Amino acid sequence: KHPSIQWLNMDEAISHCKNGLGVWEWASNKPKNPDVILACAGDTPTLEVVAAAKILKEYCPKINTRVINVIDLMRLQSNLKHPHGLTDKEYDKLFTTDKPIIFAFHGYPNLIHELTYNRCNRNLHVHGYNEEGTITTPFDMRVQNKIDRFNLVLDVLKYVEETEEVRMTRNLMNKKLREHKEYIVKEGIDLEE
Repeated sequence: KHPSIQWLNMDEAISHCKNGLGVWEWASNKPKNPDVILACAGDTPTLEVVAAAKILKEYCPKINTRVINVIDLMRLQSNLKHPHGLTDKEYDKLFTTDKPIIFAFHGYPNLIHELTYNRCNRNLHVHGYNEEGTITTPFDMRVQNKIDRFNLVLDVLKYVEETEEVRMTRNLMNKKLREHKEYIVKEGIDLEE
């Protein structure tokens, strides 16, 4: 395995692991009143969600995002079904009752849908493993499964008000995806960025 990014200091990491999930305010943009939730579970999806949140902060700063990182998937279930589960009130406080949730998951998307089946917020859009990509570059595996930063940003932009800023960002993300594809075909490796 390659070295992992350390997102939190030791005390924050211990607290986050004990909680099983939490809002990463440092990665969010105005998380108190989000327009959209960016959630993630797994090392690669977390990297891509943090990158997507950074892109949104830079190009669409008016979109309020809340980044939620999930360590313990059972926290997504109701406390009535699993001892680690959140109460409905706790879940709604984190994920809201109606805002779009763009969830990047290091596994099959159906699992997240099953775990959140009885939750109030049905506005859930899960990106995960779709059995795409076999022999390709590491980032292209993410692109083919649509868990990359560019596709995550494009998904967010579907659920926010259409503005010039949103149109420009959508065009930029599509351009980045084209550049990525052309580069890996020509060079056989991922773009340095």
